[in-house]
Amino acid sequence: MIEDRSILVTGGAGFIGSHLVDRLVESNRVAVLDNFSSGKREFLEDHLTDPNFSLIEADLLDQKAVEAALEDKDLVFHLAANPDVRIGAEDTRTHLDQNIVATYNLLESMRKKRVAEIAFTSTSTVYGEAEVVPTPEDYGPLLPISLYGASKLACEALISAFCSTFDMGAWIFRFANIVGERGTHGVIVDFIKKLEKDPKNLEILGSGRQRKSYLLVDDCVDAMIFSLAHSQDRVNVFNIGSADSVDVTEIADVVVEKMGLEEVRYGYTGGIEGRGWRGDVKTMLLSIEAIEELGWTPRFNSRQSIEAATEALLDRR
Repeated sequence: MIEDRSILVTGGAGFIGSHLVDRLVESNRVAVLDNFSSGKREFLEDHLTDPNFSLIEADLLDQKAVEAALEDKDLVFHLAANPDVRIGAEDTRTHLDQNIVATYNLLESMRKKRVAEIAFTSTSTVYGEAEVVPTPEDYGPLLPISLYGASKLACEALISAFCSTFDMGAWIFRFANIVGERGTHGVIVDFIKKLEKDPKNLEILGSGRQRKSYLLVDDCVDAMIFSLAHSQDRVNVFNIGSADSVDVTEIADVVVEKMGLEEVRYGYTGGIEGRGWRGDVKTMLLSIEAIEELGWTPRFNSRQSIEAATEALLDRR
């Protein structure tokens, strides 16, 4: 449990960030910094009149704004990033600016303002195409195959270096695919949009056999908060995911069922070596033994997470 802290959440108007804010604001003073490039104000509307909540519309590339946002804070949850893995194959600058430079600006501002703790949301894509599955946190070498994964790995390195150089503490979370209410992108959202346009045909990127781990966003938030309360190394690195995986075709089956559709024809794009896009890791399953040893386990497996997320997204639409 995190209580009576003064916390800055970057990207707090986003999918995962807004769920985290819902939990933190119950017993902490929380400020959200977001430029609303992908986050939504409506995700935070329940908190706008809460005296323990404040909203700062600013960009992490504006260092003066970041320093001002850090005034009197003692903990940062850093979720702000460009999460689109696919964009890196067309635009090589976006992840550099919005992920790496933005993280540097935040860390440098934290150094100046003497804010000593940061929790950072990284990704399973830092592992690249791991030869050990399930993949543990100490797997190496880390050879990402997407610019998004490379940018997150660079952020991890910056955080580690700042912690060692300036006596800071960090929690780094390498996420599986996080799904749930308020999701704005990803395979479930894509399938729902496609089937709303054409209920009889569904285009599936790649071979449909790409197999990955999925976790409901509520479990993800639980894991983050739990790890902060139960691990106190200088740099704490944890995989966060479920203990199993599903393939893309199974996800399509769930979405079709939840939408009440029948006789939907699947068409596969094939892609490069069966990938959905350049940089798509075809097989991903994280070892979650490290966080389980702390005492946390997910409530839902991958299929249950997909089912719950699909129902929540359809209810919202």
